[in-house]
Amino acid sequence: MRSYGEIRTVISPKLHFPWLMHAFTTRQGGVSEGPFASLNLGLSTGDDPEKVRRNRERLAQALGFSWEEAAQGEQVHGTKVAVANFPGEVFPATDGLLTVVPGIPLVALFADCVPIFLVDKAKRVAGIVHSGWRGTAQKIVLEALALMQKYFSSSLNDCLVVLGPAIGPCCYLIGEEVAEQFASWKGKVLVREGGGWRLDLREANRQLVLEAGVPQANVEVLPLCTSCHPELFFSHRRDGSKTGRMAGVVMLK
Repeated sequence: MRSYGEIRTVISPKLHFPWLMHAFTTRQGGVSEGPFASLNLGLSTGDDPEKVRRNRERLAQALGFSWEEAAQGEQVHGTKVAVANFPGEVFPATDGLLTVVPGIPLVALFADCVPIFLVDKAKRVAGIVHSGWRGTAQKIVLEALALMQKYFSSSLNDCLVVLGPAIGPCCYLIGEEVAEQFASWKGKVLVREGGGWRLDLREANRQLVLEAGVPQANVEVLPLCTSCHPELFFSHRRDGSKTGRMAGVVMLK
């Protein structure tokens, strides 16, 4: 954890470089109230838009970036990954972002799905991916890695992958329809329990990047479960549709 006054964020030691800023927010340190208390960063939640704007300003000031210059995707649980070349770009139907341009924050919003930070430490490429069960089943993280190789000549040996706080298998019970998407996956990605299944989205994405060729030493899983920690995180599974959103932010300096 790293604190900026009342704002608490989750960071990875693996991404500690003087030329990189990254953070995954908690719900602490904002001005929203009720089910959105307090650092809700999502405008599509039913929260007061003015309070969301103030939360975004607070976070941006704390981390040293401008929210107006952030690149964002209109997240749809798909597999499209876009390259941000200019500040403030908004990409339709996009769940992954990459950039090599310093000063462009990449922002994605979360409330249980897996935030995936991607960094090429040699070529200085930064990326973020929003991966729920649909994106994981469709392997969006591999699309992001493939585009890093295609556009920036990234070597997988230089790529760092951090899987941030997300809903864990402890809290993620799914039905047959979703389980069918993961029936062929190895290990503990899918575990039968009673009449349902438990799904481990972070383990699924960890397996994907390892099988793609990212060295194990370059992959980190931050073990915090968003559903288990109501004091720290919003959770759609735990709280239903009336809840806030955390943000993953990564920016080259």
